[in-house]
Amino acid sequence: MSTQSLIHGYVLSGPHKGQAITPERVLAHDFPEGTIWLHFDYTLPETRQWLREFGRLDEIDMESILSGETRPRSHVTEECLIATWRGLNLNPGSDPEDMVTIRIWAVEDFIITTRKRRIFSVEEMRQQIEAGTGPETTGEVLTQLAERLIKRMQAIITEIEESVSEVEEEAHLEGAQKHRARIADLRRQATALRRYLKPQLEAFNVLQDPSIVLFDDDDRARLHETSNHLTRYIEELEAIRDRAAITQEELAANVAEELNNRMYVLSIVAAIFLPLGFLTGLLGVNVAGIPGAEYDLAFLLFCLLLGGLTAAQIVLFRIKRWF
Repeated sequence: MSTQSLIHGYVLSGPHKGQAITPERVLAHDFPEGTIWLHFDYTLPETRQWLREFGRLDEIDMESILSGETRPRSHVTEECLIATWRGLNLNPGSDPEDMVTIRIWAVEDFIITTRKRRIFSVEEMRQQIEAGTGPETTGEVLTQLAERLIKRMQAIITEIEESVSEVEEEAHLEGAQKHRARIADLRRQATALRRYLKPQLEAFNVLQDPSIVLFDDDDRARLHETSNHLTRYIEELEAIRDRAAITQEELAANVAEELNNRMYVLSIVAAIFLPLGFLTGLLGVNVAGIPGAEYDLAFLLFCLLLGGLTAAQIVLFRIKRWF
């Protein structure tokens, strides 16, 4: 087994608690006494090969923890748990809503997790284990992992909510055009996060069944609290999405109103200059000479006629309340 395939392995309990498990010992299936946690990169072929040699996973279980992008779920049998959970992608240069996925196979004394991209919640747990303060049972590992995945979402959701509020305030003070792309992006982020968190809530709720032996009462209480936090986050995302949709509609209405106002002004100008253009065009034909061309005051009288016609139009428009 390559060192890249096994990201890390630890003994969680027993006399060797906190001890790291080397790839060589994993390859030889030489595990110390206690609860074991192995974390793999599922994209490497060595992972599939080792899992097949390990012998404790059937083909369906293997495909579940080696598959590509799947929706969050938890499936519990009498002996093991198969789960797929998602968390925010906090890797540098990545969009948070481009969720990272962790796949889990767990029994009472053995946990196997796989991932493609780095998951900071797992890194925090690894640091705790090395410091001697990490989880000791399968239930504690899964409970803490669920808590950490959800806890990291609060900051991003709050940031999206504050950005929507900022756009709502600025949209009334500045032009709508500059905010349309931003509010659309915020609405997309909220929708993407909610799309993954909704099934994740269902996956966490499954684990609160008292008949699941992997969790004790304390684990179930913490999972219940995590589900409550996740429910609140989903509700906040729904509210953000609705507020963004309303703001988008207001921005679109403002753009349409601005356009209508400009078209209205142009229509008024066109209505005023249409008869003036007709008269000047008619006199400019010069087929039989311009009437009054021999009269010195003809041009002045014609200009006064155009001015009077314009004034009469303006009065008529005001009477009809066209402006």
